[in-house]
Amino acid sequence: MTIEELNRIEEQLQEGLLKISSGLGLLDGTLLQSDDLEGKWKEWAPEYMALAVKEINEYPEFTLACAAYAGTAAAKWWDEDWGRHHGEPFTSLLGKRGFDDMDDHISNDILGYAPDSTEAGVLRSAFECLSGQAWSFLNHSAVERGTKDAFYALSRAANVLFRLGAAIELKKLGYRYQAIDTSRFS
Repeated sequence: MTIEELNRIEEQLQEGLLKISSGLGLLDGTLLQSDDLEGKWKEWAPEYMALAVKEINEYPEFTLACAAYAGTAAAKWWDEDWGRHHGEPFTSLLGKRGFDDMDDHISNDILGYAPDSTEAGVLRSAFECLSGQAWSFLNHSAVERGTKDAFYALSRAANVLFRLGAAIELKKLGYRYQAIDTSRFS
């Protein structure tokens, strides 16, 4: 599989999941992004993928949802105090049971949602939906399971879910793209 084919898979997946996220009211058709957050994913991705490949066959949706949760944590820290949080290691995302309760740890301890709160439930449902769609997309792509191409496609899908998680949290925090009149600055 070529880089162009992997790029196409990533772009199609991101476009589809962005539409779903917007349809759910979590985004407004735009993927809010930050170079700081993209850099954080590049730092965390090797450790995430090392855990993901062990879990993906038994718990595919959960495994992919963890990437989205990681995105929400990074966005929360970016907004809160990036100077203090930019050095957070990947292990700070793991719960008491490691990867197995990463979602609850991020939702409860980092985002501050009570376990049975509406906010935690909405996020859980959204990420279940998005990760399920991502897994279905990967299974229906031309990528053969168990190959190095499958690993690369999984890594691209995790990157998309991280970006979506970050964008959803940024929107919740009030960030948005807005057109500005640059003629005022001339």
